[in-house]
Amino acid sequence: MRLINLKPGRPLALFLLLIPFLAVLAAYGIASDIRRAENPKDKLLPAPAAIVETAQRLVTQPDRRSGKVLFWSDTLVSLQRLIIGVGIAALIGLVFGLLIGLLPYMRATFAGFVSVLSMVPPLAILPILFIVFGLGEVSKIALIVIGITPFLIRDLSQRVVEIPQEMMVKAQTLGASSLVIGLRVALPQVLPRLLQAVRLSLGPAWLFLIAAEAIASDAGMGYRIFLVRRYLAMDVILTYVVWITLLAFLMDYALKKLGERAFPWFGRDGL
Repeated sequence: MRLINLKPGRPLALFLLLIPFLAVLAAYGIASDIRRAENPKDKLLPAPAAIVETAQRLVTQPDRRSGKVLFWSDTLVSLQRLIIGVGIAALIGLVFGLLIGLLPYMRATFAGFVSVLSMVPPLAILPILFIVFGLGEVSKIALIVIGITPFLIRDLSQRVVEIPQEMMVKAQTLGASSLVIGLRVALPQVLPRLLQAVRLSLGPAWLFLIAAEAIASDAGMGYRIFLVRRYLAMDVILTYVVWITLLAFLMDYALKKLGERAFPWFGRDGL
C-alpha cells in the first residue's frame, strides 16, 4: 500500500501529535543538564523546574510598587492592542477585498497599489509611526494594522474573483444590483475565508506587537521580555514566550471552531 493512502487511527494520531513536543522538551532538558553540569550558575538554559517555579511566582505575586500582578497586567494590555489591531485590519480587509474583487474600476485602481504596499516591511516604518503617532497606543495598533491589512485585502479580493461567474450572472438575471450581489452573493463566500486569513495573520500580528512593545512601551508582554533580557532572566523570558504561544494557539483554535460552527459548508482545512 502506498504511503499516501495510510492514515493513522485516532489514538496513534494523538501519539504522533505529541512526539515533536516531547522531543523538544527532551532536547531542552538534556541541553540544560549539560550546561548546568559545566556551570551550575548558568542562566542561558535554566532547568525546567526553575521555569515552573518562576511561572508560579509571576502569575501569583503582585508587584511591590504597583500592587498589580504584572504578568496578568501585561497580558491584558497586549491582548487589548492585538485584538483592536486585528479587528481594524479585518474590517478594512473585508471592505476593500470585496470592492477590489467585485468592481473592475476598483481593481484597476487599487490592486497594484495594495500589492506594492504588501511588500513594504512593516518594521521598517515603525520609527515613522512613532514620529507621526507618538509612543502611545496608536502607533502600536497602527503597526499591526499596516502589517497585516494588505495581506488580508489581497487574499479576500482573490477569493471574490474566484467566485463562479455563473453565480454573478444568475444574480444579475434576477435583477440584483451591485450592492445586493456584494452583500448576498460575495459576502457569504468571503466571510469564512476572512476567518482563515485572520488565523494566518495572527503570527505576524504578534510579531509586530512584540516588536512595538519592545521598542517603546511601559507595559505589555513584549516590554517585559526586553526589560528582563539585560539581567539574562531566561526563566522569565521563556515563561512569557510559552504563554504567548499558548495564547496564539487558543486564539487560532477559537477562530477555527467559530468557522466550523458558522460555516459548516465551507469545509475543514484540518489545520
